[in-house]
Amino acid sequence: VREGTDTDRRILEVGPGTGAVTRWIIPAMRDGDRLDLVELNESFVARLRHRFEHDPAFQTVAQRSRVLHCGVEELAAGQRYDLIVSGLPLNNFSAEAVERILAVMVGLLQPGGTLSFFEYIGIRRLRALVSRGAEGRRLQGIGRAMDAALRDHEIARDRIWPNVPPAWVHHVKV
Repeated sequence: VREGTDTDRRILEVGPGTGAVTRWIIPAMRDGDRLDLVELNESFVARLRHRFEHDPAFQTVAQRSRVLHCGVEELAAGQRYDLIVSGLPLNNFSAEAVERILAVMVGLLQPGGTLSFFEYIGIRRLRALVSRGAEGRRLQGIGRAMDAALRDHEIARDRIWPNVPPAWVHHVKV
């Protein structure tokens, strides 16, 4: 969010939860940037809306922000974003859901836009090695979906060692 052009940007945060990442996005926003947050969990939606009303840091961009109580798949197909930041725990979903969610997010990007999402380092692969049956197949399918999304489009991968567990942040440009 800190990088980019001087033009106004549309930013989407997918799965913001209580706003832990949002609080880092807000100070990096420029005056003309707009922020949409999509969250399925009703309690998190209420908490986020409360923060935009009462938290001084969130209030600075409240007029340029929307908290949408829906899944990313429910956003209008015609909407386009310059930046998408996802906090969704993709390893917890089915392989088909991961494939669909990644495709939707990529489809919401403006040409030249960037999608950033995280995954814990080694956790999926380790779990896939020790899991049998349907769970092992699910994790392998998620790996294939992630590899397909990253292949030819990943522009950077940041290692976040202080996170517990450590995480990769993947950056994809289309």
